[in-house]
Amino acid sequence: MVSSDQRRRQLAREKYARQQQRRADARRKARRNTVIASSLAVVLAAGLAVWASVALTGDKSDTKNDAAASASGTPSAEPTPSAQPEPAMSIDRKATYTMALGTNVGDIRITMDAGKAPHTVNSFKHLADKKYFDGTKCHRLTTSGIFVLQCGDPKGDGTGGPGYSIPDENLNGLGKAGQDGTVTYPKGTVAMANAGPNTGGSQFFLVYKDTKLPPNYTPFGTFDADGLKAVEDVAKAGVQGGGGDGAPQKAVTIEKATVTKK
Repeated sequence: MVSSDQRRRQLAREKYARQQQRRADARRKARRNTVIASSLAVVLAAGLAVWASVALTGDKSDTKNDAAASASGTPSAEPTPSAQPEPAMSIDRKATYTMALGTNVGDIRITMDAGKAPHTVNSFKHLADKKYFDGTKCHRLTTSGIFVLQCGDPKGDGTGGPGYSIPDENLNGLGKAGQDGTVTYPKGTVAMANAGPNTGGSQFFLVYKDTKLPPNYTPFGTFDADGLKAVEDVAKAGVQGGGGDGAPQKAVTIEKATVTKK
Protein backbone atom coordinates (compact mmCIF):
# COMPACT_ATOMS: atom_id res chain seq x y z
CA MET A 1 0.00 0.00 0.00
CA VAL A 2 1.34 3.44 -0.97
CA SER A 3 1.73 5.84 1.95
CA SER A 4 0.62 9.46 1.78
CA ASP A 5 4.26 10.58 1.79
CA GLN A 6 5.09 8.29 -1.09
CA ARG A 7 2.04 9.54 -2.98
CA ARG A 8 3.09 13.17 -2.44
CA ARG A 9 6.59 12.39 -3.72
CA GLN A 10 5.15 10.61 -6.75
CA LEU A 11 2.92 13.59 -7.54
CA ALA A 12 5.87 15.94 -7.12
CA ARG A 13 7.94 13.85 -9.56
CA GLU A 14 5.10 13.85 -12.09
CA LYS A 15 4.71 17.62 -11.76
CA TYR A 16 8.44 18.10 -12.28
CA ALA A 17 8.36 15.84 -15.37
CA ARG A 18 5.51 17.91 -16.82
CA GLN A 19 7.43 21.12 -16.18
CA GLN A 20 10.51 19.69 -17.90
CA GLN A 21 8.42 18.61 -20.88
CA ARG A 22 6.89 22.08 -21.19
CA ARG A 23 10.35 23.63 -21.07
CA ALA A 24 11.61 21.20 -23.72
CA ASP A 25 8.62 22.04 -25.92
CA ALA A 26 9.33 25.74 -25.44
CA ARG A 27 12.96 25.24 -26.41
CA ARG A 28 11.98 23.42 -29.60
CA LYS A 29 9.55 26.18 -30.47
CA ALA A 30 12.15 28.85 -29.74
CA ARG A 31 14.66 27.18 -32.03
CA ARG A 32 12.26 27.59 -34.92
CA ASN A 33 13.66 31.06 -35.42
CA THR A 34 13.98 33.24 -38.42
CA VAL A 35 16.53 35.53 -39.65
CA ILE A 36 14.31 36.36 -42.39
CA ALA A 37 10.76 34.60 -42.91
CA SER A 38 10.31 31.50 -45.39
CA SER A 39 11.93 31.56 -48.81
CA LEU A 40 9.25 32.78 -51.14
CA ALA A 41 9.47 34.34 -54.52
CA VAL A 42 6.46 36.23 -55.72
CA VAL A 43 6.51 37.21 -59.37
CA LEU A 44 4.29 40.24 -59.80
CA ALA A 45 2.28 40.70 -62.99
CA ALA A 46 3.05 43.27 -65.68
CA GLY A 47 6.77 43.09 -65.14
CA LEU A 48 6.76 44.05 -61.46
CA ALA A 49 9.77 43.06 -59.35
CA VAL A 50 10.35 39.66 -57.85
CA TRP A 51 10.97 39.60 -54.12
CA ALA A 52 11.94 36.94 -51.67
CA SER A 53 11.67 36.50 -47.94
CA VAL A 54 13.57 33.58 -46.43
CA ALA A 55 12.59 31.82 -43.21
CA LEU A 56 15.31 30.53 -40.95
CA THR A 57 14.51 27.88 -38.41
CA GLY A 58 16.79 26.50 -35.76
CA ASP A 59 15.53 22.91 -35.92
CA LYS A 60 18.54 20.61 -36.22
CA SER A 61 16.47 18.22 -38.32
CA ASP A 62 16.55 20.68 -41.23
CA THR A 63 18.67 19.70 -44.22
CA LYS A 64 21.90 21.47 -45.03
CA ASN A 65 20.45 23.89 -47.53
CA ASP A 66 17.23 24.56 -45.65
CA ALA A 67 16.86 27.99 -44.08
CA ALA A 68 18.36 26.96 -40.77
CA ALA A 69 19.07 29.59 -38.14
CA SER A 70 17.98 30.78 -34.75
CA ALA A 71 18.08 34.05 -32.89
CA SER A 72 17.36 32.70 -29.46
CA GLY A 73 18.30 29.98 -27.00
CA THR A 74 21.54 29.74 -25.01
CA PRO A 75 25.04 28.46 -25.74
CA SER A 76 24.82 25.91 -22.95
CA ALA A 77 21.71 25.03 -20.93
CA GLU A 78 19.27 26.30 -23.56
CA PRO A 79 16.59 27.87 -21.36
CA THR A 80 13.68 29.56 -23.07
CA PRO A 81 14.48 33.00 -24.55
CA SER A 82 12.72 34.70 -21.64
CA ALA A 83 14.52 32.66 -18.96
CA GLN A 84 16.80 35.62 -18.29
CA PRO A 85 16.16 39.37 -18.44
CA GLU A 86 18.02 41.36 -21.04
CA PRO A 87 21.12 43.19 -19.75
CA ALA A 88 20.56 46.38 -17.75
CA MET A 89 20.88 49.48 -19.91
CA SER A 90 24.43 50.80 -19.57
CA ILE A 91 25.17 52.57 -22.86
CA ASP A 92 24.87 56.23 -23.78
CA ARG A 93 21.78 56.47 -25.99
CA LYS A 94 23.10 59.67 -27.57
CA ALA A 95 26.33 58.07 -28.70
CA THR A 96 27.49 56.04 -31.67
CA TYR A 97 29.20 52.72 -31.03
CA THR A 98 31.50 50.67 -33.23
CA MET A 99 31.58 46.88 -33.21
CA ALA A 100 34.84 45.58 -34.65
CA LEU A 101 34.76 41.99 -35.84
CA GLY A 102 38.18 40.50 -36.45
CA THR A 103 37.55 37.52 -38.71
CA ASN A 104 39.68 35.05 -40.63
CA VAL A 105 38.53 36.65 -43.91
CA GLY A 106 39.20 40.25 -42.89
CA ASP A 107 38.07 42.90 -40.44
CA ILE A 108 34.46 44.09 -40.43
CA ARG A 109 33.65 47.35 -38.66
CA ILE A 110 30.00 47.96 -37.82
CA THR A 111 28.75 51.43 -36.90
CA MET A 112 25.80 51.11 -34.50
CA ASP A 113 23.28 53.84 -33.65
CA ALA A 114 22.38 53.69 -29.96
CA GLY A 115 19.70 56.35 -30.39
CA LYS A 116 17.67 54.28 -32.85
CA ALA A 117 18.38 50.83 -31.43
CA PRO A 118 19.47 51.23 -27.78
CA HIS A 119 18.43 47.76 -26.60
CA THR A 120 20.22 46.11 -29.51
CA VAL A 121 23.41 48.12 -29.11
CA ASN A 122 23.38 47.62 -25.34
CA SER A 123 23.05 43.85 -25.82
CA PHE A 124 25.93 43.69 -28.29
CA LYS A 125 28.14 45.75 -25.96
CA HIS A 126 27.25 43.43 -23.08
CA LEU A 127 27.96 40.27 -25.08
CA ALA A 128 31.16 41.53 -26.72
CA ASP A 129 32.54 42.60 -23.34
CA LYS A 130 32.04 39.01 -22.19
CA LYS A 131 33.85 37.69 -25.32
CA TYR A 132 30.63 35.92 -26.28
CA PHE A 133 31.27 36.19 -30.04
CA ASP A 134 34.96 35.27 -29.95
CA GLY A 135 35.63 32.06 -31.85
CA THR A 136 32.11 31.78 -33.31
CA LYS A 137 31.24 30.92 -36.91
CA CYS A 138 29.08 32.78 -39.40
CA HIS A 139 26.95 29.74 -40.06
CA ARG A 140 24.64 30.74 -42.90
CA LEU A 141 25.08 32.29 -46.32
CA THR A 142 22.23 33.03 -48.71
CA THR A 143 22.97 33.79 -52.35
CA SER A 144 19.51 33.43 -53.87
CA GLY A 145 16.45 35.63 -53.29
CA ILE A 146 18.09 37.40 -50.38
CA PHE A 147 21.77 38.15 -49.93
CA VAL A 148 22.99 37.83 -46.39
CA LEU A 149 25.69 36.30 -44.23
CA GLN A 150 24.37 35.34 -40.79
CA CYS A 151 26.53 35.28 -37.66
CA GLY A 152 26.27 35.52 -33.90
CA ASP A 153 25.44 31.94 -32.92
CA PRO A 154 27.87 30.50 -30.35
CA LYS A 155 26.88 26.97 -31.42
CA GLY A 156 27.58 27.62 -35.08
CA ASP A 157 24.52 25.72 -36.25
CA GLY A 158 21.73 28.29 -36.02
CA THR A 159 20.30 27.14 -32.70
CA GLY A 160 22.26 29.21 -30.18
CA GLY A 161 21.66 32.46 -28.36
CA PRO A 162 22.20 34.33 -25.10
CA GLY A 163 19.17 33.07 -23.19
CA TYR A 164 17.28 36.36 -23.25
CA SER A 165 15.29 38.34 -25.82
CA ILE A 166 15.51 41.98 -26.85
CA PRO A 167 12.71 44.03 -28.40
CA ASP A 168 12.44 45.00 -32.05
CA GLU A 169 13.65 48.53 -32.79
CA ASN A 170 13.90 50.97 -35.69
CA LEU A 171 11.57 48.91 -37.89
CA ASN A 172 10.58 52.05 -39.79
CA GLY A 173 14.18 53.06 -40.29
CA LEU A 174 14.32 51.79 -43.88
CA GLY A 175 11.07 53.41 -44.95
CA LYS A 176 7.48 52.32 -45.48
CA ALA A 177 6.76 48.90 -46.93
CA GLY A 178 5.66 48.82 -50.55
CA GLN A 179 2.65 47.03 -52.01
CA ASP A 180 4.57 43.77 -51.84
CA GLY A 181 5.00 44.20 -48.09
CA THR A 182 8.76 44.64 -48.24
CA VAL A 183 11.40 47.31 -47.86
CA THR A 184 14.92 47.31 -49.23
CA TYR A 185 17.68 46.43 -46.79
CA PRO A 186 20.58 48.13 -48.61
CA LYS A 187 23.91 46.40 -48.97
CA GLY A 188 26.05 47.21 -45.98
CA THR A 189 23.10 46.97 -43.57
CA VAL A 190 23.38 44.95 -40.37
CA ALA A 191 20.10 43.67 -38.88
CA MET A 192 18.85 41.31 -36.20
CA ALA A 193 17.55 37.79 -36.59
CA ASN A 194 14.36 36.96 -34.73
CA ALA A 195 11.69 34.33 -34.15
CA GLY A 196 8.82 36.76 -34.43
CA PRO A 197 8.08 40.08 -32.77
CA ASN A 198 10.46 41.05 -29.95
CA THR A 199 12.48 37.83 -29.92
CA GLY A 200 15.94 39.03 -30.97
CA GLY A 201 18.92 37.34 -29.33
CA SER A 202 22.53 37.38 -30.51
CA GLN A 203 22.24 36.36 -34.17
CA PHE A 204 22.51 39.05 -36.82
CA PHE A 205 22.93 39.23 -40.57
CA LEU A 206 25.17 41.24 -42.88
CA VAL A 207 23.52 42.33 -46.13
CA TYR A 208 26.06 42.23 -48.97
CA LYS A 209 23.64 43.07 -51.80
CA ASP A 210 20.38 45.07 -51.75
CA THR A 211 17.72 42.71 -50.38
CA LYS A 212 13.94 43.07 -50.18
CA LEU A 213 12.42 41.81 -46.93
CA PRO A 214 9.42 42.55 -44.74
CA PRO A 215 10.35 45.34 -42.28
CA ASN A 216 10.45 42.89 -39.36
CA TYR A 217 14.17 42.79 -38.63
CA THR A 218 15.83 45.50 -36.54
CA PRO A 219 18.34 47.41 -38.69
CA PHE A 220 20.85 48.61 -36.12
CA GLY A 221 23.95 49.54 -38.08
CA THR A 222 26.04 49.52 -41.23
CA PHE A 223 29.37 47.93 -42.00
CA ASP A 224 32.36 49.45 -43.76
CA ALA A 225 33.65 49.05 -47.32
CA ASP A 226 36.46 46.67 -46.35
CA GLY A 227 33.98 44.49 -44.49
CA LEU A 228 31.60 44.55 -47.44
CA LYS A 229 34.35 43.38 -49.78
CA ALA A 230 35.22 40.54 -47.39
CA VAL A 231 31.60 39.38 -47.24
CA GLU A 232 31.21 39.70 -51.02
CA ASP A 233 34.25 37.44 -51.45
CA VAL A 234 32.63 34.87 -49.15
CA ALA A 235 29.44 35.07 -51.21
CA LYS A 236 31.36 34.57 -54.47
CA ALA A 237 32.75 31.31 -53.09
CA GLY A 238 29.17 30.11 -52.67
CA VAL A 239 27.36 27.72 -50.36
CA GLN A 240 28.54 24.28 -49.35
CA GLY A 241 26.93 21.69 -51.60
CA GLY A 242 26.27 24.22 -54.34
CA GLY A 243 22.84 25.40 -53.18
CA GLY A 244 21.69 28.96 -52.60
CA ASP A 245 21.29 28.76 -48.83
CA GLY A 246 23.44 27.05 -46.21
CA ALA A 247 26.87 27.05 -44.65
CA PRO A 248 29.35 29.19 -46.61
CA GLN A 249 31.89 27.28 -48.67
CA LYS A 250 34.51 29.76 -47.47
CA ALA A 251 34.28 29.34 -43.70
CA VAL A 252 34.02 32.53 -41.67
CA THR A 253 35.03 32.71 -38.01
CA ILE A 254 34.75 35.75 -35.76
CA GLU A 255 38.06 35.56 -33.96
CA LYS A 256 37.50 38.62 -31.77
CA ALA A 257 34.62 41.10 -31.30
CA THR A 258 34.85 44.42 -29.46
CA VAL A 259 32.38 47.26 -29.02
CA THR A 260 33.64 50.75 -28.33
CA LYS A 261 32.03 54.16 -27.97
CA LYS A 262 33.02 56.78 -30.54
